[in-house]
Amino acid sequence: MIFDAALVRWGEIGLKGGNRPEFLDRLARNLRHALQPWPGAEVIALGGRFLVGLGGHGSDAVAALTRVFGVTSVSPARRVALDPAALIAACVDAATTALAATAHRTFRVKVNRADKRIAGTSIELERAAGAAVLARHPALKVSLEHPELVVGADLREEGAFVYHERRPGPGGLPVGSLGRALLLLSGGIDSPVAGWLALKRGLRLEAAFFHAAEFTGHAAAEKVKELARALSRWSPRFALHLLPFGPVQLAIKERCDPGYRTLLYRRMMHRIAVRLARLERQQALISGDNLGQVASQTLENLALTAAASELPLLRPLLTYDKEETIALAKRIGTFELSIRPALDCCTVFQPPRPRIRGDAEEIAAEESQFDLEALATTALAGREIWVFHHGQEGRRIELRDRELTAAPPVPPAEA
Repeated sequence: MIFDAALVRWGEIGLKGGNRPEFLDRLARNLRHALQPWPGAEVIALGGRFLVGLGGHGSDAVAALTRVFGVTSVSPARRVALDPAALIAACVDAATTALAATAHRTFRVKVNRADKRIAGTSIELERAAGAAVLARHPALKVSLEHPELVVGADLREEGAFVYHERRPGPGGLPVGSLGRALLLLSGGIDSPVAGWLALKRGLRLEAAFFHAAEFTGHAAAEKVKELARALSRWSPRFALHLLPFGPVQLAIKERCDPGYRTLLYRRMMHRIAVRLARLERQQALISGDNLGQVASQTLENLALTAAASELPLLRPLLTYDKEETIALAKRIGTFELSIRPALDCCTVFQPPRPRIRGDAEEIAAEESQFDLEALATTALAGREIWVFHHGQEGRRIELRDRELTAAPPVPPAEA
């Protein structure tokens, strides 16, 4: 069956009551953005779903729709006239196409008759179409409760839409419907997955990556660009900020207790990230922290890290088992990138025995040796900004014309 349209269904948005139109408007905009690489495709709101006219485009456009958060399923469909004969013929064609790909044993026809102008009830149309399918494929058996194959027909004012599959979408809420946040993106497995989960809850993200290229080279930054590119397949727009962190690490290495280096690095990253988030009008930070996975992720150290942030710190993976995170990374297309070898700034000046339970007073004493604001401003002044769309190559843009010192100062962390 040649399909020329797609039916796009949404789920959780239906629970939003009086706010539903706002979420649906955001979802429609995100669907249109996802279809930008395919000119001529159009999005039309129907009762309970969206109709996408594919404009002659096929599987690639449908695949893009299945990566839009808020979408629960997508059915490639063929539009036919609101006529019983045309509808039945299309159902037979759909069943034949499905059986050519998979040897189903049982089936049913399911008709949703939103437009009542076509003659016959839904049950009558289902029986007539089912009989025609059986006549063409007599080895099939009807199963109304647990069919292996469902041939669907959605009857609307715009036409009858016949399909034979439902491709799952990611669910969740439309990106941008619940605000903006900054992802602390590393080159590892966890943080891209944390970002994907934040996108799923309706947050529009940009990402910050801290590098020490003068010590490690540029491989880590190039790897993170690829991760940002992968995440941009799931988001209307994805910007990556590359921030030099080597001078901060060198200052900490020269003055501080080696056991506290990692924790001091992380607190300083959060301070810089808060400054950046304020410049970019973001309301929260997202991290890939997981409880107990490494020395910096004990309860004590997680609390000390969060204390350095004046914005809410969201940790979507806090209770995830590592295997759960790996499975999700494989699903969203970031795992193979994340395991690519590349030295990052976390490997610079690593102590042999990091403190696993930091002390707030000791941390404050260590940080009193620095001008924290000056270090943050230096890092922000050296940032690069890369923007990614639709999983395509990134585009570097010039540093925005903003006064770095305009952001409210972040005081030293509280004990």
